[in-house]
Amino acid sequence: MNDSNIQDTPRIYSALEETSRKIGFTMPSDLYVGTLLKTLVASKPKGKFLELGTGMGLSLSWLIDGMDEGSKIVSIDNDPVLIKIAEENFGSDPRVSLLCGDGAAWIKENENQSFDLIFADAWPGKYSEIEEILSMVKVGGFYVIDDMEAQSNWPEGHELHVDGLVALLEERKDFIITKMNWSTGLVIAVKKY
Repeated sequence: MNDSNIQDTPRIYSALEETSRKIGFTMPSDLYVGTLLKTLVASKPKGKFLELGTGMGLSLSWLIDGMDEGSKIVSIDNDPVLIKIAEENFGSDPRVSLLCGDGAAWIKENENQSFDLIFADAWPGKYSEIEEILSMVKVGGFYVIDDMEAQSNWPEGHELHVDGLVALLEERKDFIITKMNWSTGLVIAVKKY
C-alpha cells in the first residue's frame, strides 16, 4: 500500500497551496491530515463540525469536501488576513460559517453547543480550554489534533505542552484515544457512549 498516492484532493487545494506560498504562510496542515479529516467527516451525515485554526482554509477544504449537503461547519481563526482568504474561497457555501476572533472566548461563549467532529489546530481547544472543548464533543464524536510529533517551527519547550496534553487525554475515561505516529503525529479521540 502506498499512502502517498492521495486521491480526490479538493479542487481548490492547489490554488490554496499557491496562495500559501505567495503570502509566506508557514503553518499549513499536512496533506495526510486532510485526507483523514475528509474520511472522518464523511462518516457523520448531516454532521455539525468545528475547526479551531482556519488558517487560509487548507484543512477546511478537506473537511468541506467530506461533508454532505446537510452538514454544517464553523471555522475560527484570529488572523483577519487568513480569514479573508478563506472567505474568498468558501464564503458562498451556506454550510460554512467563518469567524474571525479569539478562539478561547468563542469556546467559552458556546459551551452549550456540541459537534460530531472538532479539529483543534490552534492553541485554544488544544492547549487551553481543553475541558470546555472536550465537553462539546458529541457522544460518538471525534476530537482530532495534529502536530503531536516534534515540528521544526515549535518554540523551545513546546514539547512539554504536547506531553501534558497527551497525558491528560490518556487519563480520561470518557474518551477512547488512538495516538498515531503518522503524518505530523495525530491523536484521535472518540467520546464514549
